[in-house]
Amino acid sequence: MGSVAWRCRVAPVKHGELAAARIDPGLYRVEYEGRSEIVYVAGSREDSWAFWNGRIFRSSMNADAPRRGQPGQGVAALSLAAPMPATVLKVLVTAGTQVTKGDTVIILEAMKMELSIRTSRDGTVTAVHCREGELVQPDTVLVEIADAGTEPS
Repeated sequence: MGSVAWRCRVAPVKHGELAAARIDPGLYRVEYEGRSEIVYVAGSREDSWAFWNGRIFRSSMNADAPRRGQPGQGVAALSLAAPMPATVLKVLVTAGTQVTKGDTVIILEAMKMELSIRTSRDGTVTAVHCREGELVQPDTVLVEIADAGTEPS
C-alpha cells in the first residue's frame, strides 16, 4: 500500500520550526514552539478532513460539490456537517437553542475517537437533522444555525 501525503495551508510561522510526523494511519503529531499537538486525518486524496483541537478542516478537490443532507426551510447562516462517516453519540442542542462561538453542538464517534462539532459563530439553532445513535455520512448536514439577531425561518 502506497503512502498518501496530506497537505494543508497554515499561517506563516514567524519563530521556530513546524514539524509533523505520522504516528499511525490518520494520526499525526505536530510540534511547534515546544508544544506537541495530535491531528487526526481521514478521507481520500480528493476529499480529506483534519480534526485538531475541536476544529475540523477540509481539503477538497471539489469544493463546489453540494452538501448532502436535509436542508431546512430558508437559508441557514451556518450548516454544520459530518466530516466523515460517523455515529452520532450526543445531540446537545434543539431548534431554538442559543449558541455561542465555540459551543459543542454534536458529538460524533469515528475511527475510535470522539469528534466535537462546534459552532464557529453566535446564533440560534434553526434545525437539527440527526439523532443519537444514527450513522451519518460525510457532508450530511447535522445542524443549521442562524446568525445572532436573525429571525429563524
